[in-house]
Amino acid sequence: MSIHSIKIEVSELNLFYGKIQALKNISIGIESNKITALIGPSGCGKSTFLRTLNRMNDLINDVKITGKVLIDGKDIYSKKTDVVDLRRNVGMVFQKSNPFPKSVFDNVAYGPRINGIHKKEWLDDIVETSLKRAAIWDEVKDRLSDNAAGLSGGQQQRVCIARALAVNPGLILMDEPASALDPISTSKIEELIFTLKKEITIVIVTHNMQQAARVSDNTAYFLNGEMVEYGTTRKIFTEPKDERTQNYITGKFG
Repeated sequence: MSIHSIKIEVSELNLFYGKIQALKNISIGIESNKITALIGPSGCGKSTFLRTLNRMNDLINDVKITGKVLIDGKDIYSKKTDVVDLRRNVGMVFQKSNPFPKSVFDNVAYGPRINGIHKKEWLDDIVETSLKRAAIWDEVKDRLSDNAAGLSGGQQQRVCIARALAVNPGLILMDEPASALDPISTSKIEELIFTLKKEITIVIVTHNMQQAARVSDNTAYFLNGEMVEYGTTRKIFTEPKDERTQNYITGKFG
């Protein structure tokens, strides 16, 4: 790892769904302004791990979590943590684009309005800036009052990214953000992710090894709820230390 500052520090994290242990003793330091990819076969714990970073697993019954997750040095599982505030700082983009059944404008203005911003010119400015940052302004600037559900899948996903950006998060979690998209939309999302890392730390779950190799700086390989190996993407893909990583990367397994 380089000497970049650490944005997320996870130590000895375990997660149980009832009696089933889904994450086993995960410790990882995720660097600021880098793209970290989480790879591994289906059901290996990577999406569960992603959701521990904004406490989305709190919404599931019978979940027990031990260990520590620090974001910007703050323990997000502390009793003092304001979960609403946490989720404002940690944006989430899902596999299936999920725009609200509202206009493009209202989708992006949703977060700022919840945060008490109602002045029209302020909202206009935030919506335009966020759509520009999500590389979709030129495609939707004349359709801001149209229902976002009428956009193509790739456009919807970028509107969802704009919606996440509108509240200025320091961290964005992406759970397979391009898996439902065609190759052209996928490359737009990848270019966008690459641009955003100048300002934001991004953690992305992907099944697509080529995508992990293309967009990420660092990669963590998960298997059966464990983190097998973590390092620079180049190292993980060209000189993995663990045979299990090697087998997955070369397609012998997974």
